[in-house]
Amino acid sequence: MATTWLWPFLRIGAMLAVAPIFAARHVPVRIRLGLALGLTVVVVPVIPLPPAVVPFSGPGLLVAVQQVITGLAMGLALRLVFSVFELAGQIIAQHMALHFASLVDPNSGVQVPMISQFYIILATLVFLTLNGHLLCIQVLAESFRALPVGSGGLGREGLWALVQHGGWIFSSAVLFAIPIVAALLVVNLAFGVMTRAAPQLNVFAVGFPVALILGFAVMLLTLPGVMGLFEQFFAEALNFARALVDGGP
Repeated sequence: MATTWLWPFLRIGAMLAVAPIFAARHVPVRIRLGLALGLTVVVVPVIPLPPAVVPFSGPGLLVAVQQVITGLAMGLALRLVFSVFELAGQIIAQHMALHFASLVDPNSGVQVPMISQFYIILATLVFLTLNGHLLCIQVLAESFRALPVGSGGLGREGLWALVQHGGWIFSSAVLFAIPIVAALLVVNLAFGVMTRAAPQLNVFAVGFPVALILGFAVMLLTLPGVMGLFEQFFAEALNFARALVDGGP
C-alpha cells in the first residue's frame, strides 16, 4: 500500500531538510529526495507497519503533519550543535573586533563572522570524522520504533521541550568561548590601566593588533579541545533527539 511508504518518507524527508550536512545549500534538492527515498526503502521493512489511513483525508492529513513535525524537530535538535559554534564564533569575533569581517556561510546562506565560519568548517570536519551523518540516520531509524507512525506525534510537551532546549545554545556557546573572552578581557583591562597611567598612549593603534594576536594565540591553544567539546555537544544533542521521541527529556 502506498501509505506504507508515504508516512516514513515524510518523516525522513523532513529531517533531512534541516539536519546538519544534509540540509546544506550546496546539496541539491534532488540528492536529498533521492537519499530520502533510499532510506525509506531500507527502513520500511524493519519498522512497525504504519496504519492504513487514506492520504487525502482528515486523518491522513493529520498523520502527515505529525510525521513532518517529528522529522523537523529531530533534525533541528541535531542542527543546534552547529549553531553553538556559530554563536561562539560571533562572541569571540566581537571581542576581537573582527565582527565586521564576515563571510557567507555555504550551509545557511547568511553572512557570519570569519571566526564563526572557521569553527563551523572545523565542526563539520569533526562531525564527519565521528560518523555523525550515520548516527543521525541511526537515530532517525530508531524513532520509528519509539514513536511509530500514527501514535500521536510529539505533542505539546515534546515541542515545548524543544523550545526550552534552545537555551542550551547560549550556555554551550558561552562555555566554548569563555577562555578566549576571558583572555581578551584581561588585555582590555590592562590597556585601560595603561591609558590612565599614560593618557597620550594611542590605545586604538596599539590595542587592536595586540587583541588580534592574543585572540588568535588563545584560539590556537584551545584548538585541541574543540573536538572533545563538539563530541560532548553532539552526544547531548543525540540524547535529546532520542528522548524527544521516547516521550520527552
